[in-house]
Amino acid sequence: MALAALLVAALGTGCGAAESGTPAKKPGQAGEAGPGAAGGLSSAEKAKAAQQARIVAAKKWGLLKVPLAAPAAPKTKPEITTRDGFEVEDQDELPPVFTTVPTEDKVVFLTIDDGAEKDPEFIKMMKELKIPYTAFLSDYLVQDNYPYFKEMQAAGVTLNNHTLNHRYMPALSYDKQREEICGQQDTIQKQFGKRPALFRPPYGNYNQDTLKAAKSCGIKAVPLWNAEAFTNRMDYREWDRDLHPGDIILTHFRGREDWKGTMPDMIRQVMKTVTDKGYSVARLEDYL
Repeated sequence: MALAALLVAALGTGCGAAESGTPAKKPGQAGEAGPGAAGGLSSAEKAKAAQQARIVAAKKWGLLKVPLAAPAAPKTKPEITTRDGFEVEDQDELPPVFTTVPTEDKVVFLTIDDGAEKDPEFIKMMKELKIPYTAFLSDYLVQDNYPYFKEMQAAGVTLNNHTLNHRYMPALSYDKQREEICGQQDTIQKQFGKRPALFRPPYGNYNQDTLKAAKSCGIKAVPLWNAEAFTNRMDYREWDRDLHPGDIILTHFRGREDWKGTMPDMIRQVMKTVTDKGYSVARLEDYL
């Protein structure tokens, strides 16, 4: 309702002249406002309406500041390579493992793992705030409620691979690792209609067999993380304990059983940190 009211307000100037008794101008007359006035909202009007909607949503969901809008997706994708120290033997032949996307844009990427908590308020919040995120799902946790994640997918979220059973991968043989990864590829394709291109190993642990198995299952890249979000804090991988352009943030589908708070509480904490530091949250897949 609030967004509809904003759109009506943005269109109000197009109706005001006729309602006040001033004759409407014909197309081509001096002073015509352009295509936006006749055929819908102009780009500037759309941007203004979107910003007003963000303001309303931020207030509704208890954010102290309005999230910054992410820049347009880059026309040329950055080259993704494996982070130094994260290589395995023959890494050049295997999917890259990385914690940060190379970019000068002041953006970070939000990723959410496993699928244990299925809070409908979380999906509603993210839709209304228009905060993009990427999910990495383990089937043993999501199979009791596939429709929850289908709703998420319908809102534009990409559903990726976090294995069938969330096992510690380096302890498994190559064949067992392949069962975990390829099995989840098959499940996600069957349930959600699209085979993932991204894989995150449980706990962030992997070996050469993990990456070989992932590649054989159609995985193109292995995003890890450079920061982790909770309801009351952020943890960082780097020595400076800070965010950097292109950093990937990890969090989990968790609720009060595991956290002192809810998933919306976690998002409020994440967005306070991100926005205070002058970053926006961008869509990971737009950069890969």
